[in-house]
Amino acid sequence: MTDNNNGGEIVKNWHEPPWPGQTVLEGRYVRLEPLDADRHAADLFRANSADKAGVIWNYLPYGPFSSVAGYHHWVKEAVSGKDPHFYAIIDQKTGHAGGVASYLRITPASGSIEVGHINFAPELQRSPGATEAMYLMMKWAFEAGYRRYEWKCDASNKRSRRAAERFGFSYEGIFRQHTLSKGRNRDTAWFAAIDKEWPALKEAYTAWLAPANFDAKGQQVEALADLTALVRVSKDPGT
Repeated sequence: MTDNNNGGEIVKNWHEPPWPGQTVLEGRYVRLEPLDADRHAADLFRANSADKAGVIWNYLPYGPFSSVAGYHHWVKEAVSGKDPHFYAIIDQKTGHAGGVASYLRITPASGSIEVGHINFAPELQRSPGATEAMYLMMKWAFEAGYRRYEWKCDASNKRSRRAAERFGFSYEGIFRQHTLSKGRNRDTAWFAAIDKEWPALKEAYTAWLAPANFDAKGQQVEALADLTALVRVSKDPGT
């Protein structure tokens, strides 16, 4: 049988986007600075040390770290190449670093980029700043010209899978026995958002991050997951 279909739709007026650079991403609650061992490692180690049980390292292929020197060495190695491209997440009020995140698997030729290595210390978790950090990274990627923004996580990490959907990523499936991490099998859950969805996702984030969306006690009025649910094209059956 002959297939006369020549493939997918023609992509018009698209140009290969740039690699992430040294630009600082500024928000209302946080700013994202390119991660630097000398500037950020000690402060991040302080913040991470509040997690006495080391839970934040459970699904990462490295850590926990027992000393500032050990963490400093890891940061220095982590930022030594082009990919991943790490950021330190800085609280705008306190000036303290409370987490890291990175772009990785950066493929400008196909317009694809992933967010990962997300590690939020207790002081950043469940805060407007944590959500704003994810918004700022997504915003830069799509406005720089990337077509596809990916989120991947260990399939057994239900918290990360729920976060992906809350942030507006659509579920795309499970890659079985995708890799190993700390000697354990890892099935990987895949999520993505695409450029056509960005205008609606931007509206959702903007509405959620607005000061009017928080009451006098700092509690959200409208949930981000409810706002992004209108954009997601598929739901994760495992959450």
